[in-house]
Amino acid sequence: MNISVERLSVEPNGHRIPTTIRAAVTRLGGASYVSAMGPSNCRFCGESPNLLLVAGETVRAQDPCPYPNGITTDITINVPSGRIIVTDDLRPVYDREPVPFVTLNSSLGQARRVEAMASIGCAYGPVSSCAGLYRTGPDSYIIASPDYDQDDEPSLPEDTLVAEVAINRWAYSIADIEDWKARGGDPEQVEWTYTVADVAPGTYRFVHHSEAHGFNGEAPGTVVFAHVERIG
Repeated sequence: MNISVERLSVEPNGHRIPTTIRAAVTRLGGASYVSAMGPSNCRFCGESPNLLLVAGETVRAQDPCPYPNGITTDITINVPSGRIIVTDDLRPVYDREPVPFVTLNSSLGQARRVEAMASIGCAYGPVSSCAGLYRTGPDSYIIASPDYDQDDEPSLPEDTLVAEVAINRWAYSIADIEDWKARGGDPEQVEWTYTVADVAPGTYRFVHHSEAHGFNGEAPGTVVFAHVERIG
């Protein structure tokens, strides 16, 4: 019986799988069997794609990734009081797992988590170091990490900084403070630092970018994680 094993690279078909992933192709008689060598979960959809041997010499993910460009998440929260609490973690007051659950190590999992939190009134999203909420106009903001020059001057004007975001949870959490208090929020129980800021009352739209294709939270220069604007 003739058995041979080959190691071939994988054509991802839109999936974002580890660049080092290889497939083992076992040929036994006239049959061929394909298996991934190592973890192959897609960073975008969270799935481990089925692998096919094409034309006897190329390994390809069978089905295309449904999110080849990653995911940009668009949510809204209401701020009727005109005051927001900004910190890295507003649990346990706001804490909802997405249903159905998808691993948070994927863009889809993070997007569902962002949407689940927004459904109960909390704008949430992952960030990297030195993030803050910055005003860019009368009713518009960004959640961003500024760059710093050789004199330690930030790329974003310091007078536009509304609130810093602690990085203990590597995320921001923003909600109407009166809604937070009504749900049992207690300032003395917040684990890390927080800021209460005045904004125009209304509905705020958050467009979160960290799960989009090509986004790099550690890129040089100012990194914008989310755009925020009052829409009503």
